[in-house]
Amino acid sequence: MRPHRIEPLIEAEALAARVRDLAAQISADYQGRDLLIVGVLKGAFVFCADLLRNLHGVHTQVDFIACSSYGVATETSGVVRILKDLNAPVTDREVLLVEDIVDTGLTLQYLQAHLRQQNPRSLRTAVLLDKPYRRQVPVQVDYRGFEIPDLFVVGYGIDWAEHYRHLPYIGAVRFLD
Repeated sequence: MRPHRIEPLIEAEALAARVRDLAAQISADYQGRDLLIVGVLKGAFVFCADLLRNLHGVHTQVDFIACSSYGVATETSGVVRILKDLNAPVTDREVLLVEDIVDTGLTLQYLQAHLRQQNPRSLRTAVLLDKPYRRQVPVQVDYRGFEIPDLFVVGYGIDWAEHYRHLPYIGAVRFLD
């Protein structure tokens, strides 16, 4: 790893408040209905868990999908591979895809297309962090946590080469070289 320091960007309290707000919106949209929540591993697992704990009046089932487009790099490779697919069927179900960050849109576009091929009744997406100005492809984001500047970020489940997932806040990696 290059020499660096981590500077707080979004504090834990702000994350918790925004997750509560998103959960309230999702709860209102899916009140009394069945919802399959699909968390994207590994980065979205903390966001997904906190979102789930804050949903009210929604009948939920949770599943996970894992894909890779970063490896140990700080920039996406542009090549998306599914490493672990869903266990639960998606056909004719209302699905909420929960992602940590959308940048170029390539990973999210791939996952949305992958899920649409399985004919869900509906598919919406909740994203914790968004960098819309970095888009290379158009993607639909239905629930957005924060729009952030073009920084390399870690924490709250998001890693850099499997480090920093444990941080309770979102931090910006500042390189010292």
